[in-house]
Amino acid sequence: MANLPLTEEEIAHIKGHLHELQVEHRDLDQVIAHLESDPPADELLIRRMKKRKLLLKDRILQLEELLVPDIPA
Repeated sequence: MANLPLTEEEIAHIKGHLHELQVEHRDLDQVIAHLESDPPADELLIRRMKKRKLLLKDRILQLEELLVPDIPA
């Protein structure tokens, strides 16, 4: 299945969304580190944040792959 090239508008939209996800991922990392370093920590909250962080990382990787052009073999 051949993917159509992305338009400049689509690329800009993806890059903007990618930046938002990266900021949220970084913020979650800081909050998790703070919660873990200041016991007693809410373990359930930390687990939920870590799960959200993993989901964000997966989505970031998907968006980054969209921005990388296919290289013919």
